[in-house]
Amino acid sequence: MKTECIGDFVKLNGKTYPCTVSLTMDLVGGKWKAVILYHLKDEAKRYNELRKEIPSVTEMTLSLQLKQLEKDGLVLRKVHGKKPPVKVIYSLTDFGKSIVPVLEAITKWGNRVVKEKGEFISAERPM
Repeated sequence: MKTECIGDFVKLNGKTYPCTVSLTMDLVGGKWKAVILYHLKDEAKRYNELRKEIPSVTEMTLSLQLKQLEKDGLVLRKVHGKKPPVKVIYSLTDFGKSIVPVLEAITKWGNRVVKEKGEFISAERPM
């Protein structure tokens, strides 16, 4: 029997899931979570650095997704300074770093799909 099917359900942080795939997708799925984690995989970044690297995400969505990733223990939010303007740095926790091989596999697969079935395009950005 497969590990993810040992019980009828799996539970994490008070939430119940039908299987470990569902649990994983809740933690890192959706349009932006994996993208945010990917951009944090090599180094910690400030909010504005993430905004520049992921220009198509809205500020509200980025903020909400970072809060959710922090709540789920994948991202660490560290505030430097006591008076405004404070410096806030986001980084992967050890738990967050454990998803990096999966993110790299997804990236590799996505690159292959685009090479075989699509095309890479550049968007002209005004400076």
